[in-house]
Amino acid sequence: MSMNREQKRMLQRQGEVDAEGEPVRERRQPQQRPTEERTGFRQFVREIRAELRKVAWPSRSETTNYAVVVIITIVVMTALIAGLDWFFSNSILELFDV
Repeated sequence: MSMNREQKRMLQRQGEVDAEGEPVRERRQPQQRPTEERTGFRQFVREIRAELRKVAWPSRSETTNYAVVVIITIVVMTALIAGLDWFFSNSILELFDV
């Protein structure tokens, strides 16, 4: 293994090589995970349907209420940002007398 003095000293401090630059120990090989057998498409669909049955779905009125809240929030935030944009753009134009 070719390396310069700096690399050699750093590896010696870490305990990776001895004074001659030879490796002190062998590197560990990454452990192989056992391969799991894949499920088929039908089993996959069955598991998805079983999980979806466990979901607490909102009622139609709850969904409508949530949608209304989201739309109102979007409108308010859009108006707020548009108002701030108008205010700051007019302020900058007045500041520079344009």
